[in-house]
Amino acid sequence: MKQKIGNIALVVNDYDEAIDFYVNKLKFDLIEDTKLTSKKRWVLIAPKGSNETRILLAKADSEEQINSIGNQSGGRVFMFLFTDNFEREFENLKLNNVTIVRKPVKEPYGKVLVFSDLYGNLWDLIQPKE
Repeated sequence: MKQKIGNIALVVNDYDEAIDFYVNKLKFDLIEDTKLTSKKRWVLIAPKGSNETRILLAKADSEEQINSIGNQSGGRVFMFLFTDNFEREFENLKLNNVTIVRKPVKEPYGKVLVFSDLYGNLWDLIQPKE
């Protein structure tokens, strides 16, 4: 049996501001945006060229969820975005004023930097060593 992670839920404050950040600044694809109720939508995004794991933008609807926005991993890096062109992605982050938390470094596994999304969740941008 083959398994894979299909979607990962990311708790957000607002659907439209999250779509704007991920689609317009990070250049992700908007896969689906379906209204489910007057307050709830099914919003899927994915990095360009990705056909495996997607991110479900889930609007917080309780105090506990609201308190987790931007800190879903307790202050650790939460998401790992792999790229085949580190310099292109780094320039895009700078161009779109995305906060770089840790400047680019070369590690044994490849080039990496840490950035934060619009809510403060930490992401690694990684170009793996070939």
